[in-house]
Amino acid sequence: MGIYRDDSISRKLTRINMLVAGLALILACSSFVGFDIWTFRQGSVRNLTIQARFIATNSVDAIEANDSRRIASVLSSLQVVPNLMNAAIYAPDGRTLGVYRRDSSVSVPPLSPNLRGIPEKHWFRTADVNLIYGIHDRDRDVATIYMQSDTKRLHERLLRYLQIVCAVMIASLCAAFLLSAFLRRSISEPITHLAGIAKVVSHDKNYRLRATPSENRDEIALLIQAFNEMLDQIEARNADLQKAHDELDRRVDERTLQLEAANTELESFSYSVSHDLRSPLRSIDGFSQALLDDCSAALDAQGRAHLARIRGATARMGKLIDDFLTLARVTRTEIHLERVDLSSLARSIASDLRAGAPQRNVDIAIQPGLQAHGDPSLLHLTLANLFENAWKFTSNRPAAFIEFGRAEDHGRSPFFVRDNGAGFDPAHSANLFGTFQRLHSAAEFPGTGIGLATVQRVVQRHGGSIWAESQPDRGATFYFTLTGGNRDGFKRKTENHFAGGRQR
Repeated sequence: MGIYRDDSISRKLTRINMLVAGLALILACSSFVGFDIWTFRQGSVRNLTIQARFIATNSVDAIEANDSRRIASVLSSLQVVPNLMNAAIYAPDGRTLGVYRRDSSVSVPPLSPNLRGIPEKHWFRTADVNLIYGIHDRDRDVATIYMQSDTKRLHERLLRYLQIVCAVMIASLCAAFLLSAFLRRSISEPITHLAGIAKVVSHDKNYRLRATPSENRDEIALLIQAFNEMLDQIEARNADLQKAHDELDRRVDERTLQLEAANTELESFSYSVSHDLRSPLRSIDGFSQALLDDCSAALDAQGRAHLARIRGATARMGKLIDDFLTLARVTRTEIHLERVDLSSLARSIASDLRAGAPQRNVDIAIQPGLQAHGDPSLLHLTLANLFENAWKFTSNRPAAFIEFGRAEDHGRSPFFVRDNGAGFDPAHSANLFGTFQRLHSAAEFPGTGIGLATVQRVVQRHGGSIWAESQPDRGATFYFTLTGGNRDGFKRKTENHFAGGRQR
């Protein structure tokens, strides 16, 4: 049936109608012919039985007298019976008492021992029907009659029936085809029309089209009505969506204008911070240095200490302004993506840190070949903040250790910067990446509290996430991804990473 899958529904309906009509005719004709064959065979047996009884009634005296002439005379009366081929009368011991042959060249078979003495039996073969009829007198076996008739009439009847069946089949199938061609329009044409409308709607997304309603009240009419109602609902929803889309575009335009105004104000503020705030800071720092240089002899130790604290405060304020401007720049700067060699950036940052504090003994391990897709300057800023953070918090370690590499976790591979420094309480890790948030005092570890917030902004702008794991006085590990990863499901305990020195 697979070859008809691509045919139209009208052709399928025509085939179905013709197939049903043909099967019905075949079943009806087969039943009729089968019943006629059964009736003909029963009639043939009944006719032979009547002839056998006639022969038995007229030949019983001759048989008892063993008069072969009279027996032959009785059997010769069978020549008026059409289709009778042979007949014979056998004695109880199997001797042939008399024979009738329509064709003298055909011999009558001897009586089989297993057929002697039975009341009556018949059987059919391909071209004839045979009958055995027993003659009995007072419960005594007198003789057995055998009769054989051909079935030529049955074959002739079957041939006529076959011709009639073929003629009826041809005429019926032609009538079924013409009737199907006339009636299929009421079924196939509405479906074809509906399929065409559905194809146009699907291709052109024109939900204003409608299928022509059917004048009938059948399932096809209900289908067309449901299809049109569905298009009504889709068109109404599209109108609502378009209205919501237009409203969203308007709000986006308004928000874009607000953001542009906010960015303009932020740029103005950054300019003011960069110039207006730095100028008085430079004046304070410059005059403080001039007092130390020019009036140092007139000042006591306490005065010189006050001036030193003023200069230190101005330096911290300047650093805070620099970090704040860096955070603002990271938030609004445009990202330029390219392939970045993170291992090379890490080595450069480590070299700068060592050059700035050559007296420190810090073991820095950098995994080679680490690359990422991102903005080179922003990723450099990220690694610089993380390395400087690790450098700062390992300052009290006699054998400090910093490691940069990449971890593996079921196909997700975050980068990490690990140290064996002071660490922090994991209960406060939620505040770690907030602006101006610090987990250590400025006296213990100086800083502005903006560096990790800057790192988080850079990572988020690269579609990634950052998290940290640590224990107090057991070091810290900062993980970050640049491909939209998160830290759920990735936990690496750091308690055993360090044993007061290099990672084991």
